[in-house]
Amino acid sequence: MRTPTTDTELMLLLDRIAAREDKALRLLYDETASRLYGLALRILGNKAWAEDVLQDSFVAIWRHAGSYRDSLSPPLAWMGMLVRSRALDFLRRRKAERLDQHAVVDDMDDLPQGDEAQGPLQSVEASEQATVLQQCMERLQQAQRQVVSLAYLRDLSHSELASHFQLPLGTVKTWMRRSLEQLRKCMDRHV
Repeated sequence: MRTPTTDTELMLLLDRIAAREDKALRLLYDETASRLYGLALRILGNKAWAEDVLQDSFVAIWRHAGSYRDSLSPPLAWMGMLVRSRALDFLRRRKAERLDQHAVVDDMDDLPQGDEAQGPLQSVEASEQATVLQQCMERLQQAQRQVVSLAYLRDLSHSELASHFQLPLGTVKTWMRRSLEQLRKCMDRHV
């Protein structure tokens, strides 16, 4: 039986992966996959889903190994955070898909009737709100506008946004909070 891999060995493998060594990724996988799979399985409760999340996580490790900082966390904790984040994102997507499936209109009786139906006035109001929202979005700084747009249009999590923009997670969260507050105030003035 092999002795457990030390943090130093894992950090060296991550450095080699950052340098795009395929063999290092294979070694890291061999050393850590069972533990990371166990984490994904505990969160998801489904073997196939856990395997998908594990594969996605190793792709993320390959892509972001260069951003790993040993001063912030041990390597296995960093990889565990990636797995946890992707597993929770997976569950959110599954929940959204289930909600979308239930939103299908089964019968014409389910369509809005009478006062519920959207008339011309409601269409104009919705269009005006969309125009005001666009104007308010343009007032945001470009970086914050991109973060908010990707978060809502592509349904990206904070961690995915941080990874995409190569920013600290705290920065992304702060930008989101401030941007949404600014948008709310701007919309309140125009509505």
